[in-house]
Amino acid sequence: MYPEELVAPMKGELVEVGFEELLTPDKVDEAISREGTTLVMVNSVCGCAAGTARPGVKLAIAQSKKPDHLTTVFAGFDTEATNQARKHFLPYPPSSPCVALFKDGKLVHFVERHHIEGRSADMIAENLSAAFEEYC
Repeated sequence: MYPEELVAPMKGELVEVGFEELLTPDKVDEAISREGTTLVMVNSVCGCAAGTARPGVKLAIAQSKKPDHLTTVFAGFDTEATNQARKHFLPYPPSSPCVALFKDGKLVHFVERHHIEGRSADMIAENLSAAFEEYC
């Protein structure tokens, strides 16, 4: 598990723009089962999270329709919550970072790590904005 002083600023990047931290498996289940649309970002300490995933997600919610609920778990820190979120992402394998969009509790869009690596924040935002336009 990563030390809190390392992950706190990375968590803060999303919390500052309105993301709710899901810290327990029960909170994950409650959030995903809400009516409407829920975005779940699996945050991470890796370079692609800092370089493109978080900036891309923040750009997407700033420039287009956005989901009703913005949520996040942190891989390698909020372990139980992250594991619970990943159960809802099946059949997709665990990856971090990644971004999932749910509508009325059903997974409707998923951005895996390999869709994040090597892509710009703008490309990630464009992908997510298209999903928001379709489902939100």
